[in-house]
Amino acid sequence: FVFGAATDWLDGYIARKYNSVSNFGKMIDALTDKIYVIGLFVALLTLDLLPMGSIFLILLIIGREFIVTGLRLVAASKGMVLAAEKTGKIKTFSQIVTIGAYLFGNAWLVDFPSSVHYWMRPAGWFIGFGFFLIATYLTVSSGVSYIVKYWDVFTED
Repeated sequence: FVFGAATDWLDGYIARKYNSVSNFGKMIDALTDKIYVIGLFVALLTLDLLPMGSIFLILLIIGREFIVTGLRLVAASKGMVLAAEKTGKIKTFSQIVTIGAYLFGNAWLVDFPSSVHYWMRPAGWFIGFGFFLIATYLTVSSGVSYIVKYWDVFTED
């Protein structure tokens, strides 16, 4: 996971540094981020690391990603490329931190169970779920912001 997140950041950094940013790169990077994050949230849910009640929040995240991707595809059909917004980058960062926290916490529990005091387990769960709620909020709010900003792409003939 860390390697995947680091290489995702690195390829964008290298493209910007060497002026190799392309419209295809912008589109495929955003798409792979979405696939990566959605897949990991679904995996966390199926591994019972996220509570089953969070399925609605995951569906909100998936819905946002489909809507924004659809908006980008409509824009692309009109010859426009909608670059990632700062709020979207913050959203992706929060999602990666959330997933990393869940994976790290679970790995620690599995690999070093005797080092975790009984009171740490619920505290760790609440912290991880708090990160998840923040990531969900940022995901939805950045999606609304994106839609409001580019609504004319949907509505113009």
